[in-house]
Amino acid sequence: MSASSPAVFRLRPSRPSWLSPKVFRTEVLAGLVVALALIPEAISFSILAGVDPRVGLFASFTMAVTIAICGGRPAMISAATGAIALVVAPLARDHGLDHLVAAVILGGVLQVLLAALGVARLMRFIPRSVMVGFVNALAILIFAAQMPYLIGVPWLVYPMVAVALVIMVGLPRLTRAVPAPLVAIVVLTVVTVAAGFAVPTVGDQGALPDSLPTLGLPQIPYTWETLQVIAPYALGIALVGLMESLMTAKLVDDITDTGSNKTRESWGQGVANIVTGFFGGMGGCAMIGQTMINVKVSGARTRLSTFLSGVFLLILVVSLGDVVARIPMAALVAVMIIVAVSTFDWHSVAPATVKRMPWGELVVMASTVGAVLITHNLAIGVIVGVLTAMVIFARRVAHMVEVTSVLDPDGSTRIYSVHGELFFASSNDLVHQFDYTGDPDRVIIDMSHAHVWDASSVAALDAITTKYAARGKTVEIIELNQPSARIHGTLAGQLKVGH
Repeated sequence: MSASSPAVFRLRPSRPSWLSPKVFRTEVLAGLVVALALIPEAISFSILAGVDPRVGLFASFTMAVTIAICGGRPAMISAATGAIALVVAPLARDHGLDHLVAAVILGGVLQVLLAALGVARLMRFIPRSVMVGFVNALAILIFAAQMPYLIGVPWLVYPMVAVALVIMVGLPRLTRAVPAPLVAIVVLTVVTVAAGFAVPTVGDQGALPDSLPTLGLPQIPYTWETLQVIAPYALGIALVGLMESLMTAKLVDDITDTGSNKTRESWGQGVANIVTGFFGGMGGCAMIGQTMINVKVSGARTRLSTFLSGVFLLILVVSLGDVVARIPMAALVAVMIIVAVSTFDWHSVAPATVKRMPWGELVVMASTVGAVLITHNLAIGVIVGVLTAMVIFARRVAHMVEVTSVLDPDGSTRIYSVHGELFFASSNDLVHQFDYTGDPDRVIIDMSHAHVWDASSVAALDAITTKYAARGKTVEIIELNQPSARIHGTLAGQLKVGH
């Protein structure tokens, strides 16, 4: 460059973190471990939904690859899930695969619309006790799902599971260069094949596909009647999928101490389900078990692991199906047991924690866990937990309204002061805290320390003034704050008041 020529500075674009050799290795190996763990899960969920195993496997591939690009929570795994399988099973049974695929596409469209309406912001209303109950219930379900592979099986399965557990617990203390679950899977597979052990394998779970998924439209009549059939299931797919995905995203946020874009995650789930439907998949959402393998066990943190889990899954089942089919289920069962144990929040059930925790928090957590275990549906558990928390909160706040009174020195006026939040639960008792017969002819109700929230509270104030008026006494309500004055001014005298 000559002395007269101006200096030119070029800013290098920041490289993605996964281009670092260490991070890249971690992400690649994590994606491979997750892909191996996804295969039996996807097959099992396909059977649960009443469809061919290929439908679940292809859904897991398209969901993982699409959400890696469109999702808002890096390193989270989305694939075919048991919750979605439970939703669509009746539709597949009564109307066939094409109606199921159409419902998945419509469910994805609804998720995109819900994301645009800001459904992700509702996450702020989920209490911590519901989140803890959700995590604990999930851990129990993951563990319970392994029981069929441990009951009525050859005795060799038990020492194989034990060996895999020892590898996964002990190897990280020596080195973390290679994910312990991958080592356990490889070791047990080699030993099983070399020794010719007759134990259940992945191939026993169902046939693996030998071709790539193809793009197409569901073969259904595009009529109003068809929409009426698939719409309820599509809504179920949308709501259950979003709830599980957003809860999982929040859990990963806490584990990694990083934030994520919940709105992008919401519409990303919708796009992933739309793509999955066009490729003939059964739909899905975030998978906490596989996400925990990816994030907590394998240490992945970027979108690359999610993308590669889908790519590896397709390669394994299509190109290396014969090899994958020989993986013993004992290895994968051991991986999921480790996931269940590490997912459970043991601190939440420690005697010292339980002793200090308010009873309401314990009830909310227990109701969430109980509802999930009864229904095997995490979304229902979250709904029950949130409703329980709302009832307990309303009950607690209902008893926080206090009414005090003083008599004017001349005895002509009684001044009542109301403290607290007035809403449908707390305002019911308000009517009974006034001395309608013994008070003088003039009554003042000071609301400077209270807030009126709803029509029930206005109706209660109307009932008080009506009771005094029936006795020839006047009531003046003063010092309402602006929002309270607005709702009181709009509804006072317009509501039917019982005597």
